Amino acid sequence: MKKLILIFALFFLNITFIKAQTAEEIKVTESVATLRQAMIDADKNALEKILHEDLSYGHSSGTIETKAMLIESLVSGNADFKTMDLTDQTVKIVGKNAIVRHKLFGETANKGVASTARLYVLLIFTKVKGNWVLLARQAAKIV
Repeated sequence: MKKLILIFALFFLNITFIKAQTAEEIKVTESVATLRQAMIDADKNALEKILHEDLSYGHSSGTIETKAMLIESLVSGNADFKTMDLTDQTVKIVGKNAIVRHKLFGETANKGVASTARLYVLLIFTKVKGNWVLLARQAAKIV
């Protein structure tokens, strides 16, 4: 009987340490998914909505783009994500901002040249009028 009580106690303690996403973390996760799909589809309208006016979008090459530059690059096909898989994602809410980290693995065709992307990505979302929009992004190559 003591063994059974100990098993239940350990099980209960494990459950209390499992962190569930808050409602806001879920909304941020949904915004990341919206951004991912908008980038794959090169959907100008969706990009306009999910990107902050003061966006700072940092590439692993060191190039920095504004909102207008990023949208033009994606819509024109100069930057073309064919696939984009995100793994190991974490979300942390800090006031009106959210810090998102993940790994990005994708197939690209930048300026028509096929390539692969293997990146660590940091995203900063901010809440504007009840919506989480991308304020900043920085990527680093996974070596």
